[in-house]
Amino acid sequence: MIRILLFAHLQEAIGESELSVELSDYSVGQIKDWMEKQYPQLSLQKMMTAVNEEFATDDMVVRDGDTLAFIPPISGG
Repeated sequence: MIRILLFAHLQEAIGESELSVELSDYSVGQIKDWMEKQYPQLSLQKMMTAVNEEFATDDMVVRDGDTLAFIPPISGG
């Protein structure tokens, strides 16, 4: 089981800030694909990600017990 954290517009799009799913031993890219199939309103391919609070690439494998966060771009003024 992995934990997926969602922030800002991602959280609003699916109505959840956190998901627990059985996707351990999948790559970040595979999880992005899975999320977009489950939630077609999401667009995650260019989204930054972190695994266990460290930035991750799409080829990084997520293990059981890990936390994956999708980090939307930050804007400010």
